[in-house]
Amino acid sequence: MRLSRDDEKAGESLSIENQRNILQRYTEEHGGIVVDEYIDDGWSGTDFERPAVQRLLEDAKQGKIDTIVVKDLSRFGRNYIQVGQYVDYIFPAYGIRFIALSDNVDTAERSSTGMDMMPIMNVFNEWHAANTSKKIRAVLEANWRKGKFTNWAYPYGYKTGQDENRRAIIDEEAAKNVRRIYDLRLQGKSVRTIARTLTDEGIPNPTAYYTRLDGKKSERTGSAQWSPKTVSEILKNETYTGTLIQHRSARFSYKNHTVINIPTEERFVLKNAHTPIIPFNVWERVQQINKAKVRSDKSGTIHCLSGLLICAGCGKKLKFKSSKNSEGIYCCRTYIELGKKYCTSHSISENQIKSIVLQDIHHMLAELKIDERKEREHFFSEKNHLREKTRLLKEKDLQKLKNRLVELDKLIKATFESQVLGSLPQNICRELCENYQEEKRITQSKVSDLEKNLRKEADADDESESYISCLKKYAQCGQMTRELCLLLIDKIIIGNKNKDGTPRQIEIHYKFSKPKSYVFSAAKQTDFFP
Repeated sequence: MRLSRDDEKAGESLSIENQRNILQRYTEEHGGIVVDEYIDDGWSGTDFERPAVQRLLEDAKQGKIDTIVVKDLSRFGRNYIQVGQYVDYIFPAYGIRFIALSDNVDTAERSSTGMDMMPIMNVFNEWHAANTSKKIRAVLEANWRKGKFTNWAYPYGYKTGQDENRRAIIDEEAAKNVRRIYDLRLQGKSVRTIARTLTDEGIPNPTAYYTRLDGKKSERTGSAQWSPKTVSEILKNETYTGTLIQHRSARFSYKNHTVINIPTEERFVLKNAHTPIIPFNVWERVQQINKAKVRSDKSGTIHCLSGLLICAGCGKKLKFKSSKNSEGIYCCRTYIELGKKYCTSHSISENQIKSIVLQDIHHMLAELKIDERKEREHFFSEKNHLREKTRLLKEKDLQKLKNRLVELDKLIKATFESQVLGSLPQNICRELCENYQEEKRITQSKVSDLEKNLRKEADADDESESYISCLKKYAQCGQMTRELCLLLIDKIIIGNKNKDGTPRQIEIHYKFSKPKSYVFSAAKQTDFFP
């Protein structure tokens, strides 16, 4: 017996109880002995890995049964190749008789009409599954375009609203933990340290919290402790910025249920779909931290300049080395791993480089008090190149889509003309036109989105003011922080430490200005000169 969610729409006639009554009546009338019932409730007929089928096959191999009875072929499966393999080859090999009552299929009567029609019925059953899958996908796409949420639940921090689109509503009790996770990450804490902190404080993880709110016991097993993976998923989820992203993954096909990730450009994205928990600029800064992929020390802290210091000799990142008796130092990774034959140490103490960078930031940002107009001009000169490049790419894509719309109109017209002239069958004409019209609808939607995107230019004045305000905030900072370094610094190239005492070169690359080179004096370790 089998019942999928789609079959439930057919009513009581396909219910498990109705199937059971029919099969029990047949068994009693024909003097059979029921060995066992095999029930797959909520499973698709295209999936032959479902548990009841696997148990049935195991019992068949052990000789526990000699006859399998189903209400109809579709209850056993909707994959015509696999149904045929089982009925024609596997079951006969174990000496098992197969009976599908409604379809008059009985492998004990190979010459019957029902057996002759079985291949056609199997093909029809699979077509039904394919057609149902196509309709479901069409409904889902329509809902995604309207901004209707179709998943079972929002991520931790949100509740599902009761409105038509099931819009996300902030769950403050959970949202405060999400904000704290982002704050700890900005402070340089590793995901492992964050997970340990939340666990030590007795804060329930998302699974335990959801179970408590729902009032039902969760089917998922595991402890209520936070894991680094859970923290990592929260730190990269764009839903917290108010963006609704759907169609992230899908099954390969209606027959192959392997889940595949959907490319980013094919997902359905709706900005400002709900109230954000995390500001977008904070989310972006956290993504920069995540991409850095630097290791934390034994205390779980990521040093503020980790991953930003580059060896001028070999181009590898400098590695932090701590010591119980002295301050930590950064040293060339190639030198540490391969020795001085391949590169020199390029070592510099953490306190020295932090002092150099902090003094330079104070010096650089102090100029804003004198000439903000100059800084705005510099800001725009750095930004405009990227904007212009992005705009040209979007306009190029837009033109390609418009050209395709013209082609589709020609194809639809040509198809109708071919059908009228009698050179194309009506059913093929209908199918082609439906495909062309569907592609046209999708293309028109993409054109609309691109045109809207091009029209919606960000307010440059607001953006520049935000930039100036951010720089001013850090102009008065008293110490280096991981957040400050990631916000302002792209990389710092460390020159070699010369034995003769001559100054070494240090080149600081800021994100919003040209690289600045400094000469660091070994004689006066706190002095550096442009």
